[in-house]
Amino acid sequence: MERKEEEERKTTAQREEEEEEEGKMTTAQREEEEEEEGKMTTAQREEEEEEERKTTAHREEEEEVDEDEEVEGEGAAADRPDEDKDAAVMKKKMKFKDSKFVPGIIYLGHIPPKLRPKHLRNMLSVHGEIGRVFLQPEDTHVRRRKKKSGLRRCDFTEGWVEFRDKRVAKSVAASLHNTQMGNRKRHRFSADLWCIKYLHRFQWTHLSEQLAYQRTVQQQRLRTEVSQAKRETNFYLNNVDKSSHMDKDRKKRRRDGGQVDDKMWDFTQRQTEDEIQMKKKKKKDSISQKHLDKARLIQQKSQSNVSLLTKIFNSNQSQ
Repeated sequence: MERKEEEERKTTAQREEEEEEEGKMTTAQREEEEEEEGKMTTAQREEEEEEERKTTAHREEEEEVDEDEEVEGEGAAADRPDEDKDAAVMKKKMKFKDSKFVPGIIYLGHIPPKLRPKHLRNMLSVHGEIGRVFLQPEDTHVRRRKKKSGLRRCDFTEGWVEFRDKRVAKSVAASLHNTQMGNRKRHRFSADLWCIKYLHRFQWTHLSEQLAYQRTVQQQRLRTEVSQAKRETNFYLNNVDKSSHMDKDRKKRRRDGGQVDDKMWDFTQRQTEDEIQMKKKKKKDSISQKHLDKARLIQQKSQSNVSLLTKIFNSNQSQ
């Protein structure tokens, strides 16, 4: 019995070892299979990407060939009949329609009060598609004055409007300049006129750069003004401190019985307008008196010469 139990134990131990070995083999095989599958998927992906690149390059070559053929066809259309010419013109028109439009910007020099960007967009969108709109608000000093007077409204001074097509912008600037904003009499802005100008070769980035430059200039100006005000206040405070120290020193000297030299400042007041005019009159009178004196001397000399000449001629006649 004991022998049988030992044999059974050995057989169970052998079976467990065999099962463990089989489990290890299966896990190793699975890992190897998964690695092979991963390698296969990456290789397939790389092959697919290469195929896509080849197809795109092939398409680009075909498009270039088609364009060259179209150009050749257009060049040969001059020698072909009228039907071929019409077909080439139709192709050109279709290409022009499909091409992207170049945006154009117009400048508004006058913005009436109570006009907002939404109103401007509604009024100009009738003529063409509008992109971006910018209106320059009033200065901060003007806003403060309005707030003090009771008006909280913010008005605008000038504006820029971007059209999707620059040809539309040119036509709008040429047709609407110096015309009424509203066609109807009851329109809110019927009494105002359009002041529009098309900006040639002007882009929206130029506007943003200009606004940024203006902001930096304004900030620099404010900094300089603040620094100058600080200098003036510091100079004034320093002079006040000096004067207080000098007053204290004088009081101490007087208490001690010393001599105190009170400085007297001699100020020359600027002359008034009446004083200036009086000086000018005196100068003119003195000049005129000098001229009169010279004239009298000349006259006296001339009279003396005349008397001498008469004496000489009379003496000759008597002889």
